[in-house]
Amino acid sequence: MLKNLAITSSPHVRSSATTRRIMQDVCIALAPAGIASIVFFGGSAAMIIAISVITCVLTEFLYQKLMGSKITVSDWSAVVTGLLLAYNIPASAPLWIPVVGGVFAILIVKQLFGGIGSNFMNPALAARVMLFVSWSGIMTAYPNTRFMVDEGMDAISGATPLAGLAKAFAGTGAETASIGNLLLGNVPGVLGETCKIALLLGGAYLIVRQVIDWRIPACMIGTVAVLYLIFGGFNFELTVKELLSGGLILGAFFMATDYATSPQTPLGRIIFAVGCGLILFVIRFGEKTYPEGCSFAILFMNVCTPLIDRWTAPKYFGEVKKHG
Repeated sequence: MLKNLAITSSPHVRSSATTRRIMQDVCIALAPAGIASIVFFGGSAAMIIAISVITCVLTEFLYQKLMGSKITVSDWSAVVTGLLLAYNIPASAPLWIPVVGGVFAILIVKQLFGGIGSNFMNPALAARVMLFVSWSGIMTAYPNTRFMVDEGMDAISGATPLAGLAKAFAGTGAETASIGNLLLGNVPGVLGETCKIALLLGGAYLIVRQVIDWRIPACMIGTVAVLYLIFGGFNFELTVKELLSGGLILGAFFMATDYATSPQTPLGRIIFAVGCGLILFVIRFGEKTYPEGCSFAILFMNVCTPLIDRWTAPKYFGEVKKHG
């Protein structure tokens, strides 16, 4: 009887979840958006996704092999980074763009800081910002979808629906995409920012599987919605279009929820998400020349995560208050 009693150190509550299972769930959740991007943008989207994933996996494998450290590509985290990076690149980009971005994301942002769990910012987002700053012309040459081209539109539009929305909120009466097209993804943009139905399905899957905390996407999207309603004169239609445009949905469900770069406490996650939403709104509403700001908002709050964790850390049972 006593042989069945095991006395061990904490933690005593264990979970069957592994890094590999979590990352595979994220890949499953991202799959609908990837399929939608291929439907709307064709073979170029498939090539960018494949090259991005292969580059990230190969970079991680070669670095760990050269350093003589444990090979961890089987945990699928590099695959997730590759997918997220590809989803932040327009279909018109040359194929060397995901190669450069993948090497930067894995080598500079992830591995040089200690690998998975040790990076202080999201690797895919950091790579997107690096690519945007270095080759802004390529990263902002947003192609129209195949269906838009079939209707007689030019192949390259150069602007996402956010550009039109920025002018609409300014009162210039610019044309904007319909809510239906925004939901389906029949709009210009990067691969992962188009079909919002696919992203919402993937996000719901992650919440049901308890892979992500609902607080982060709900509070981030909710903050943006409330601010646009207040400062946009309670224009509900334009507010909904803002929520469905750009990288908000992709960022809120798939990048702001990254375990290594988001707070660990429930209160901390709420503060983090509200901060992301606030910064995103300031960039979108105030900066007319660059109406997208999701990447910058999440990266800024990634840097604040250790401080938020420190502020919101729970009190230990029996802890004595310090005097003096």
